[in-house]
Amino acid sequence: MRNFNILSLLLLAVLWTGLLLGISFLATPVKFLAPSLSLPVALDVGRQTFMVFNWVEVVLALLLVVLTVGTARRWLQATVVIIALIVAMQTIWLLPVLDVRVQVILDGSTPPSSSLHMIYIVADALKLTLLGILAWRICHLINQSLTIK
Repeated sequence: MRNFNILSLLLLAVLWTGLLLGISFLATPVKFLAPSLSLPVALDVGRQTFMVFNWVEVVLALLLVVLTVGTARRWLQATVVIIALIVAMQTIWLLPVLDVRVQVILDGSTPPSSSLHMIYIVADALKLTLLGILAWRICHLINQSLTIK
């Protein structure tokens, strides 16, 4: 694998990890602690935030896939494919269904109980874990490359 590709993969994995931590695991939960922010407003802001962030994640996933095409490192391809599949699942299924639930609340009703938010959180946690493993393994790969030379 060319040095540019491996360094690009590392940069994307670390960037995505930071974005995911900042948006999904810091800004979103903290938003609900603000006493002046009503639940409907917080949900609407969250819906808009995750819609934009999802498209950023789609682009990042596509870049990771493109950078791993043709590599002989199956662990790298497998990790990237799993991350891309998680993003696809969130894009195609979870976010649209969660958007409907938010709209029900914004319309003044209460949606039935659901585990969809927990599924989304677990998917993000899995994605975060895989991105961390990807970055760590790439660093190890770079270190091996530098040691051999």
